[in-house]
Amino acid sequence: MFRAPVAPRVRKRLRPAEAGVSRCDEVKFEDVRLYLVERKMGRSRRSFLTQLARSKGFIVEDILSDAVTHVVSEDSRASSLWAWLKGCELGNLPSMHVLDISWFTDSMREGRPVAVETRYLIQDTKFPTTAVASAAVTVSQYACQRQTTTENNNKIFTDALEVLAEYYEFKEIEGPCLAFRRATSVLKSLPFVVQCLRDLRDLPCLGEHTKAIMEEILEYGRSFEVEQTLSDERYQTLKLFTSVFGVGPKTADKWYRQGLRSFSDVLTEPGIHLNRMQQTGFLHYGDISRAVSKAEARALGSIIDEAVRAITPDAIIALTGGFRRGKEFGHDVDFLVTTPELGRERSLLPDVIDELKKKGFLLYCDYHASTFDMARLPSFSFEAMDHFAKCFLILRLEEGKVEGGLNSSEKDSRGWRAVRVDLVSPPLDRYAYALLGWTGSRMFERDLRRFARLERRMLLDNHGLYDKTKKEFLAATTEKDIFAHLGLEYIEPWQRNA
Repeated sequence: MFRAPVAPRVRKRLRPAEAGVSRCDEVKFEDVRLYLVERKMGRSRRSFLTQLARSKGFIVEDILSDAVTHVVSEDSRASSLWAWLKGCELGNLPSMHVLDISWFTDSMREGRPVAVETRYLIQDTKFPTTAVASAAVTVSQYACQRQTTTENNNKIFTDALEVLAEYYEFKEIEGPCLAFRRATSVLKSLPFVVQCLRDLRDLPCLGEHTKAIMEEILEYGRSFEVEQTLSDERYQTLKLFTSVFGVGPKTADKWYRQGLRSFSDVLTEPGIHLNRMQQTGFLHYGDISRAVSKAEARALGSIIDEAVRAITPDAIIALTGGFRRGKEFGHDVDFLVTTPELGRERSLLPDVIDELKKKGFLLYCDYHASTFDMARLPSFSFEAMDHFAKCFLILRLEEGKVEGGLNSSEKDSRGWRAVRVDLVSPPLDRYAYALLGWTGSRMFERDLRRFARLERRMLLDNHGLYDKTKKEFLAATTEKDIFAHLGLEYIEPWQRNA
């Protein structure tokens, strides 16, 4: 039976100094506050792990309170641990991550908080429905009418559904793939933890297959269909191959059907001819398959800013993608680059590329000239790539340029890493639409376009918004203008993580 010596006092969020946070160690992760459960861990080991975490920049609370975001326990018996936690009467308990010690160990090894994956969670499958969950919640079928932050209260479900969505994407079966992605998007937006199937009443986009998966997780803490998918040889192989820069699902499936199962199989197979992008992908695989940190994104922003302004001092530069939505880590870094001089954007990127090459930053470049022509618009299919000038780069990022250092493995002593960077250069009068499109998320953008088409008889893409009733394009200088044209409440970038 799980026994805590004494249930800790619960109090409101305190400043680090008041909560017993050591002030001699630099705090690197302000949004993560740990509490280490003493039971089974022991007082001396708890003290040692606390000091270890603080030395690496983590905030560790001495007292369990609503300030805590991550509860770490060495005793993974869910029923007794959760019974104790519920006895603490914490208002913030539904949004806390309750984690096995393996999450803490992996985070210490990486020197940063690793992603909270399903395997780390100590999930309470018997937790009673909360007042928040049982209250009537109105949720739109459109992601563009939902506020979705990076705080996901239902990660145990969304992780499972995303595996199935990817499985069907690899099989090129669009219906189930899109259904699972829409269900995932709805669950990410919920302000409560789903505790039972009753919590799903009146929620859109949750089909019978999705509910069956969720019911299995609620009952057993896992989905056997998802586990079977994860062990499927084809799924494993395609996931491995598509992790290489320049390798898409079709190429990965072709290699799989040829009997190839590993990178060494691909690289030693006489009949395989890799294009330049794929060769670069394998060459820098260790770097560009590793997540990019927000600090690295900021450092790359400074490099891009300096290169662009050396060419045109009045340039406009914006960080887009997941980092604009508030994410701490991403796969690559995206920037919009333009200039008030209409037409100059068409030749801007080649000059920027030359500047990056001259400074020794450029490792790879794939440039696409602008084919933008208003007469050909709107091309409103979500998958259609926009027609602006763009380049897909791999840049060399030096250790000294990143505050807090590179997100590198401990064995890497080079002092630099390769990072993927995308630059897009729209004309200034299309800038608001490009900014909205390149900020994402994928499902947010898909539903924004679907909403425009089905609810407003408008066609939206990265280039503009066309009103089919008025038969005209609508001007916009900011993202708020676009939302206003659509009759939508404005949603901030950090609330678009659908």
